[in-house]
Amino acid sequence: MKRILITGSNGLLGQKLAELLLDQPEVEVLATSRGENKLATIVPALPFASMDVTDKAQVEAIVSKFRPTHIIHTAAMTNVDQCETDHEGALLLNRDAVQFLVDACEKYNVHLIHVSTDFIFDGEDGPYSEDAKANPVNFYGETKRLAEEIVKKARCRWAILRTVLVYGVAHDYGRTNIVLWVRDSLQAGKVIKVVDDQFRTPTLAEDLAQGCWLAAKHDAEGIYHISGSEMLTPYDMALQVADYFNLDKSLIDKADGSTFTQPAKRPPKTGFIITKAKKDLGYLPHTFAEGIQVVAGQAAQ
Repeated sequence: MKRILITGSNGLLGQKLAELLLDQPEVEVLATSRGENKLATIVPALPFASMDVTDKAQVEAIVSKFRPTHIIHTAAMTNVDQCETDHEGALLLNRDAVQFLVDACEKYNVHLIHVSTDFIFDGEDGPYSEDAKANPVNFYGETKRLAEEIVKKARCRWAILRTVLVYGVAHDYGRTNIVLWVRDSLQAGKVIKVVDDQFRTPTLAEDLAQGCWLAAKHDAEGIYHISGSEMLTPYDMALQVADYFNLDKSLIDKADGSTFTQPAKRPPKTGFIITKAKKDLGYLPHTFAEGIQVVAGQAAQ
């Protein structure tokens, strides 16, 4: 029997993971997040506890009470521009909270699965394998690099799962995703500017949740890259979305990153080589075309 505690269960990945784990036999799950449970009406059977990962005492109390075998840590400040303008908040949530979780995992012998990002890399020579050297170009990437260093020194079993440009539909989330943004804009007849000089391997949220579960199931240790397998620019993605919904592609304008004024610099070409996750964990992601179909189906519900 695995007892899995999820942090950040109100977020996109957290919600997908909570629903996935609830359906697994031989798994007891505890979803945790700051504030109220956003899945309460959708998944009433989901055990939930309010937990702020930036509060060391709260983390200690919840871990000591639930006694998980695994913690899957999805909570983070993932808004890249917000991290650039709020260094203190970004460090608290993305670095310090990880230290609090590591402390609890060491004390109670818990396997920590920590979710990280492609933004720890500078994007000069993607796609990246697990042993590539970190060199972030923005503060978000730096906070996640610091968190990885904390996890790597932990005296408990640990796995770091890095991912790329996660998209999907979440309940009461407040943030859209590239698929629905493009669809809704084109349906409304809006011209949209989409960057064509940033390359990623976009990841369906359900695939990342599956990767997290596989890491727990196999008691995986070390670093794994969990993403889609296709190298695409946001412009490529937008064209595929337009094709899927049979919308007017002439409304999609190609732009480069310099067109947009954003506080944080973006790495030009990240993306991942996912051979290790496929081989060791049996991880198999959807294609982006399949991902569009999944998102479209959920948005229609």
